[in-house]
Amino acid sequence: MGIGSWWHWVIVLAVVLLLFGGGGKISRMMGDMAKGVKAFKRGLKEEEQPGAVEPKEAAGAPSPSAAQRKDEAA
Repeated sequence: MGIGSWWHWVIVLAVVLLLFGGGGKISRMMGDMAKGVKAFKRGLKEEEQPGAVEPKEAAGAPSPSAAQRKDEAA
């Protein structure tokens, strides 16, 4: 289990390939994670604002028909 162990070299090789041969995969992953966290925080902030309409309610609410609008106006 010294420096010549084959498991040691497999792990070292995997780390080197991931860091140097990854082509920016780690930085892209971290950037995507940061975008997700920002979107999550933005969603929480919008939810806490009073009078804000949630997207689910706005998208799922049916628009009133012409007859209903006419009744409401009268």
